[in-house]
Amino acid sequence: MRWVFAAWALPMGLFWGWYFLSLNNIHFGYVMLTRDAHDIVFQLYGNMLGMDPDIIPGLVARACILDTLLILGIWAFRRRKEISVWVRGRRDRYFGVEPSPNA
Repeated sequence: MRWVFAAWALPMGLFWGWYFLSLNNIHFGYVMLTRDAHDIVFQLYGNMLGMDPDIIPGLVARACILDTLLILGIWAFRRRKEISVWVRGRRDRYFGVEPSPNA
């Protein structure tokens, strides 16, 4: 699962790091991080997809959120026993253990 998290987090970090640095024109002398390159990249993607380049970052963000939820769902399914023990412990800690009724 570590490799899955790494394979998910590395491209996300690279893309969103590039996106916000180039969006704010923080380029450190590197041409790919300039605002002009940012606009050209999204114009190119917009032309290839036949859509307005301004909506592409929102679509990418929604896809990243969906990917994140899927990865977290798989992780939670694999760790469901540990998570249920943790939830029971928290519930007992905050709400106390109710005695079972004697019939």
